[in-house]
Amino acid sequence: MSDGGEGSYPGFGGRVGRTFAGSEPWWPERPDAEGRPNVVVILADDLGFSDLSCYGSEIATPHIDALASGGVRFTDYHATPMCSPTRASLLTGVNAHAAGVGTVAHSDPGFPGYAMEIASDVATAAEIYRDAGYFTAMVGKWHLTKDSDAHDGGPRHSWPCGRGFDRYYGFLDGFTNLHHPHRLVEDNHTVEVDRYPDGYYFTDDMTDRAIGMLRSARASDPAKPFLLYVAHGAVHAPLHAPVDAIARHRGRYDDGWDELRRRRFERQVELGLLPPDTRLAPRNSEPGNDVAAWDDLTETQRRLAARYMEIYAAMVQTIDDSVGRLVAALDGMGVLDDTIIVFTSDNGASREGEVDGTASYYVHLMADSDLEADLARIEEMGGPTTMPHYPRGWAMAGNTPFRLYKINAHAGGHQVPLVMRGPGVPAGELRRPYQYVTDLLPTLLDLCGLDHPADRGEPVRPVHGASFVPVLADPGHPSTHGEQYTEMIGHRGYRAGRWEAVTLHQPNTRFDDAEWELYDVEADPTQVDDLRDAEPDRLADLIGRWEAAAWENRVFPLDEGSMLKYVIRPPSGERYERPVRILPGTPTLERWRSLQLVFLRSVTITIELTSGADDEGILVAHGDQGGGYAVWLDADGLHVAHNDGAGGLRTIDAPRPDPGDHRVVLDLEAPGGAIWNARLSVDGERVGEGPGWPCLYGMAPFEGIDVGIDRRSPVVWRLYEAHGPYPFTGRIGAVTYEPGPLPPDAPANLVPVLREIGLAYE
Repeated sequence: MSDGGEGSYPGFGGRVGRTFAGSEPWWPERPDAEGRPNVVVILADDLGFSDLSCYGSEIATPHIDALASGGVRFTDYHATPMCSPTRASLLTGVNAHAAGVGTVAHSDPGFPGYAMEIASDVATAAEIYRDAGYFTAMVGKWHLTKDSDAHDGGPRHSWPCGRGFDRYYGFLDGFTNLHHPHRLVEDNHTVEVDRYPDGYYFTDDMTDRAIGMLRSARASDPAKPFLLYVAHGAVHAPLHAPVDAIARHRGRYDDGWDELRRRRFERQVELGLLPPDTRLAPRNSEPGNDVAAWDDLTETQRRLAARYMEIYAAMVQTIDDSVGRLVAALDGMGVLDDTIIVFTSDNGASREGEVDGTASYYVHLMADSDLEADLARIEEMGGPTTMPHYPRGWAMAGNTPFRLYKINAHAGGHQVPLVMRGPGVPAGELRRPYQYVTDLLPTLLDLCGLDHPADRGEPVRPVHGASFVPVLADPGHPSTHGEQYTEMIGHRGYRAGRWEAVTLHQPNTRFDDAEWELYDVEADPTQVDDLRDAEPDRLADLIGRWEAAAWENRVFPLDEGSMLKYVIRPPSGERYERPVRILPGTPTLERWRSLQLVFLRSVTITIELTSGADDEGILVAHGDQGGGYAVWLDADGLHVAHNDGAGGLRTIDAPRPDPGDHRVVLDLEAPGGAIWNARLSVDGERVGEGPGWPCLYGMAPFEGIDVGIDRRSPVVWRLYEAHGPYPFTGRIGAVTYEPGPLPPDAPANLVPVLREIGLAYE
């Protein structure tokens, strides 16, 4: 019937008369998931295979161990070798490149496998569960939004609430300062925080938020099940933990990584995680990945390294404490026995601290470690004034018994713990079949009696993974996964049954078949005996399968090591390099958005202010304890400070301007060589300069621009100790950033050269 006649309307299932009394109502059916299990997925960041006590560690993790004793541990479970790709595959069941997240989600280089966000035709777990009638919530690290979309003016389609979560609390970036998070997001908006309470620690905060979300949802609709995704920032660098947690591990790692690795390996065999005839892989010795014997280190190296590991161990325990609190909350709500709990890691332990570790993770890419400078700050390590990461020797120990690290296609990069507990999961058992991260979503859907959708308004791509419910039910059941490719920044791998081919690719070399290795991982799970010469035909077959899978999953183009992938960007990004006028009271300008104004370039910062005789405070601040700069006024004068992120503070100190209106200009000239020449002027008159300041790059400044205040982690710690965020008591008209020219050696000016370099490896 047409819309104009009595009876009904298109799509309406009732009958419409001229009056309510003469009509029959109808309501569209809402999804009802009552009676289905709840799901909690807990993801640690950069946690190695051996870092839990139920996987061989000396670090006490009683709450995770309790999940294992009440559930199942997998011994041959694999993620991708990097954080964002694993998160994409975990949430979708789709291979990472095919989902659009083939590497860490930062800049978008303009290719389908590296769009740095989950493709719109790929359904997430949150979308599927919400469509089925679940309450969906997430806390913690997201890292599935490209940098250019994470600011407050950017599109939010790839933020957590844009991909199916009803509630979200956490950070969108890849890591944060756990004592003073640089930027927190609640649902779809930035949380405005000037100063965190004393003793604040993000892991505790996000756990509180998760529990609060569940309690609120349960009180509102007790029959509605929930999906909760808990994505920890720990144990990713910077290594931060509460002081008392670190103190519990004092002196525990003085014996070094070689002895720790041996003990963990023996414990793994004792626990039945490894067959008795398993061989511990030799100490990593590959060029650029090698680890020195502990006994060959200097006293300074050993002292610093032991301290870094004490902090790391404390962080692992903060994750376990969080798990214990969540489990207790579920029990208190009466839903623990109706909840499937998954605990795993996104990749193997990280080697980003390189040979000696660092107290300065944000600027670690800028220069070699300074052991003496780090030693001078050893007692601050783990607190809010340092950004530490441990040496790769500890990552080798964390990945016991396997070779290499996060980013690598060898097992150390991606063989990680997987613990499951809940309805449909046996108690206190091990499972040995090979399973992959894309299998998790199909398994959870299977356990909850849900189907993966074929359509959500547009066709949905099918999953690549397979449910391993049969493996849960039967310890003798073979793997449900089949074959699997791996690729990460040029490292390649292919697993087919008991055979695995892998490469350790050296940047700026050709992708040659000669770099492939071959292992029988059933007989040799630690990849000790390379069989490439004994099985050339088998290796050639696996290489061919990798090639086919790579094209099918949008893996190409490969990263040849020229850095071109990180430099090319869409033309739309050019508008972020235009001048910006920031008014007082503006919330912190987001990290990436701020960085576009200053990154390896000249910039002029103009401050319009009115001050009285006693006015003081921050005029502008950009960055934090990991690196940044600030301009402020106090009784002693006008000051500029440059925090190099490694413990060094350079300053310009000028006379205090007379009361009245003034125009303060800080010019940062970038002539090349990654330095700034700083010049400070007041009302057109030069009042100070600072030649040769290091440009901040790598991951600094990691906190955005503040006007009239220095929120959260400060650039200058002594000012924070004395004044907190130190809001300016006078009046600021505005602060204007005018980006200047790029130096000749700026990465954006080197695209043709980088392309020419890269073509040599085509």
